[in-house]
Amino acid sequence: MRVLCVDDEYLALQLLKEFISQVPDLEPVGFLKSPIEALKVLQEQTVDLLFLDIQMPTLAGNNLLKALPHPPQTVFTTAYADYATEAFDLDAVDYLLKPFSFERFLKAVNKARNAMASKAPSGIGAQQLLEGTKDYMAVKADGKMRKIWFREIRYVEGLKEYVRIHCEEGKYVVLERMKTLEEILPKGHFMRVHKSYIIACNRVTGLEGNMLELGADRIPVSRAKREEVVKLLF
Repeated sequence: MRVLCVDDEYLALQLLKEFISQVPDLEPVGFLKSPIEALKVLQEQTVDLLFLDIQMPTLAGNNLLKALPHPPQTVFTTAYADYATEAFDLDAVDYLLKPFSFERFLKAVNKARNAMASKAPSGIGAQQLLEGTKDYMAVKADGKMRKIWFREIRYVEGLKEYVRIHCEEGKYVVLERMKTLEEILPKGHFMRVHKSYIIACNRVTGLEGNMLELGADRIPVSRAKREEVVKLLF
């Protein structure tokens, strides 16, 4: 994703620069202090994701966004919580309160990636959609950044403050909540079937009682979800 960062604070831009350098698929377009200059870049270049401060001289971030006929996915970054309602009225994908951690930054990036995937043209098969957009999420596991492709995920297992992501090639434990993973993973391709499990729909091979079969793995289905599972998957 091509990323533009706009903030009148030098240290804020440096932090974003450091975070972006740790995520393999993020390509920086620029780190700008001037919202006027940013407006010109946004009008002339392709930008997929915009990190945008709100309170800036000459042109506030929210007004900059309003000036764009087709704005990119936008994450507002600000020290003030007062603008949250307006930010989401402007369809911001996330709202980061300074100072924010790398993990919180990464969550915003994954939300933007998922939002972009959901806007892909209709009429494409699930596998084509995932392969065509090269859709994946970046996570921190085993002390380093990893790209996990959605199409390789079999299921996600909740472990209180962590999740274990079961993929074709291995398992990755990530400091994240199930609710966040449920928001990030593409709707229609993944389904939460239990408070502790999210499954990839195309991996399901059978259902026996309240246990879903994903090849050799058996995943519990909650009573509240069983009817929905049968309706959608069988």
